[in-house]
Amino acid sequence: MPPADTQDEQRPLLAGTVATATNTTDSPREEHHEVEAGSPGGTFKRNLGTIEAFAIVISIVIGSGVFTSPGSIDTNVPSPGAALLIWLVGGVLAWTGAATMAELGTAISGEGGVQPYLKYIFGDVFGFLAAWTWVVAVMPATLAILSMVFIESIYSAAGITGQGNKLSHKFLSILVLTLISVANSISTKASTRLNNFFVLTKFITISLIVLAGIVVVTLQLADPNRIVGGGDWRKRNWFENRDSVNPDGSVTHWDGLSQWELFGHLSGALYAALWAYSGWDKAIYVSAELSAPARQLPLAINSSIPTIILCFITANAAYYVLLPWDVVSTTDSVAVTAITKLLGPAFGIVAAVFICLVVAGSLLGNSFVAGRMAVAAADQNWLPRLLSIVGRVGIKETGNTPPNSDAPINAIILSTILSALYILLGNFRTLLTFNGLGEYTFFFLTVVGAIFLRYREPDLERPYKPAVVIPGVFALVSGFVVVRGAAFAPVQAVVLLGLWTLGLSFYWVRGRYLERGLE
Repeated sequence: MPPADTQDEQRPLLAGTVATATNTTDSPREEHHEVEAGSPGGTFKRNLGTIEAFAIVISIVIGSGVFTSPGSIDTNVPSPGAALLIWLVGGVLAWTGAATMAELGTAISGEGGVQPYLKYIFGDVFGFLAAWTWVVAVMPATLAILSMVFIESIYSAAGITGQGNKLSHKFLSILVLTLISVANSISTKASTRLNNFFVLTKFITISLIVLAGIVVVTLQLADPNRIVGGGDWRKRNWFENRDSVNPDGSVTHWDGLSQWELFGHLSGALYAALWAYSGWDKAIYVSAELSAPARQLPLAINSSIPTIILCFITANAAYYVLLPWDVVSTTDSVAVTAITKLLGPAFGIVAAVFICLVVAGSLLGNSFVAGRMAVAAADQNWLPRLLSIVGRVGIKETGNTPPNSDAPINAIILSTILSALYILLGNFRTLLTFNGLGEYTFFFLTVVGAIFLRYREPDLERPYKPAVVIPGVFALVSGFVVVRGAAFAPVQAVVLLGLWTLGLSFYWVRGRYLERGLE
């Protein structure tokens, strides 16, 4: 720990230029101890272990992406082999980001994911903007997307498509969202136990898909004349360019594309893969609830991410075994399509049921995290203190009445309301891009900050410290994702800028409000 006379060197990067209403000390290191779990500033108890953290990451990441993204990726790559490489690259990039977050999570205490790290490195306003973005944009958009996918999976199993913009579809999505929110309001232990069940369904679903692929390969090798599965996996070269059939019926001729056009397609495929892996950062959101975070957080990340990569690659290899290759790019429900073609409509419905359970697990995990983001922001006085109350609805009661649970019910209610608005006003694709822009902007800032912090505070205790090339690679990729996303989705980028402007206005008004002692 550096001596006290070096405090000026430890100040946030923009200290002195950002007005803060809640800071009472110049030392960020003293600041972050105030929110350490178990201290007066901490809200949640340290009652989670490695298995729970592992299960939360698995539950959040293995969601709809592995079942819906394969078509988008296949459309943008010249061969199935290239698609599998994209899945591998996307997983490795997610792992580099998660490893960097683990470094920060074991060095800087605090609840709420990236917000305490950005506050420590760059100053209070950056921590606030991260918290604001996650509370009002990223997490509600994520929950809205997953709720829509849940209902869309049911409709698809019934053979009905293109109903996503209908009010009936949206209201059903809100109903599912509400039920998940109620489940998360019971207690932390109830949420983690239910989450463990959903994790089991995820492994079962992916295992069944992989097993189906293995059975097809075995039967085909035993009897080459037998027609089973897609057949292309045995007849064609996995890395040879082949024309891709797009969902609109057009065809991409890969041999005729320029290098720039090819790069555009590959970047689109990588963007889809990174979305499928989204959620890799969520273990740090509960680091303040881990009993031994310095040991458990890296262990949870370095076991869950490789497991997810293996699941995604084997499942996608199975899709290319089960389906003709020109079908993969034309469907957004590749798992249901594959099982239906192999075993018939009845088994397709069974597959849809399992996929709904998988999506429900992701909804539960993300709703679990969303509430904790709002609590952490309220604990920093960035949001009203009402949101930091756990176990009760509304204003905290006086007296010795014990709370009904340890769940952040007020925060969960806020998240549910915002998510319902996104469901009513948005659609799957626009929300997907909007979500990615918000997330990766602050991932980029956080990872760049982690690199900067190594030079500003080399003596900071870091129980987990990966090689500097790991955050360096992720910084380059996340920066690319943000620039590309803003260029191809200017409307979502403008909306996000508007929310940041609104957030900064709220930050200034609330600061003046707190200075006058009105709360």
